[in-house]
Amino acid sequence: MSRELDKYSSDEEVRLLMTIPGVGLYSALMIKAGIGDVSRFPDAGHLCSYAGLVPSERSSGGGVRRGSITREGSRWLRWIMVEVAHVHRRYDTHFTRAYHRIAGRREERVATVALARRLLRCCYAMLRDKKPFMNRAQAQ
Repeated sequence: MSRELDKYSSDEEVRLLMTIPGVGLYSALMIKAGIGDVSRFPDAGHLCSYAGLVPSERSSGGGVRRGSITREGSRWLRWIMVEVAHVHRRYDTHFTRAYHRIAGRREERVATVALARRLLRCCYAMLRDKKPFMNRAQAQ
């Protein structure tokens, strides 16, 4: 099975996704398969909505209430992004610093989903611009 997956490791988009700390070959392949052609999404927000990683919203009379994530769309893309977020927490990146800030004031699982959403937005930008992951935490 590993040899069959290795032939996909030379794909440019898979190699770009593997530059994110915590993303290996298997998860990069799942992310690429879940997203498909990145140009079909006008922006990262639409991709996050497609993955079901955005909060639900109920509004009435000018008041807005946000709830749990919508869980609409691709459950496999949502699942792999949450798994990547669990692994990514071990690294020191600007995303994990944001995760720790959110986890300090909210539940850990809420912070993990927020991290997964940020990572998916990063995947969108990387695939759109064809640029590898840059850790802004080390650049400062």
